[in-house]
Amino acid sequence: MSPKKYPITYAKVGNQDGFRLPRAFSKEYPHLANASGYIEILSENTFLVRLETDNLPEEDDNESLMMSLFLDFLMKDAIQNPANIVPYTQEMSDEIDDLLADVEID
Repeated sequence: MSPKKYPITYAKVGNQDGFRLPRAFSKEYPHLANASGYIEILSENTFLVRLETDNLPEEDDNESLMMSLFLDFLMKDAIQNPANIVPYTQEMSDEIDDLLADVEID
């Protein structure tokens, strides 16, 4: 499998120069959105971006990221298939309450 490539374009950011990444990158790697790092110049027209991932949020935020991705998937499915949406009823709620009655959470 070849590495995925993303086009970048020059962007003026306030008083600084920068590069703009496509939205697809942020969607596919949302955990890197707030990362910082540095650029290593390899040659006249090649550089490597190294991100400091040690400071990125760990498991708790990974769980919220996974939940967010799951909810995005559900929303997309609901929009594409509105006929599959079923109203949440009191009977469903009662059934879930019964199933979880003896469950203890740490």
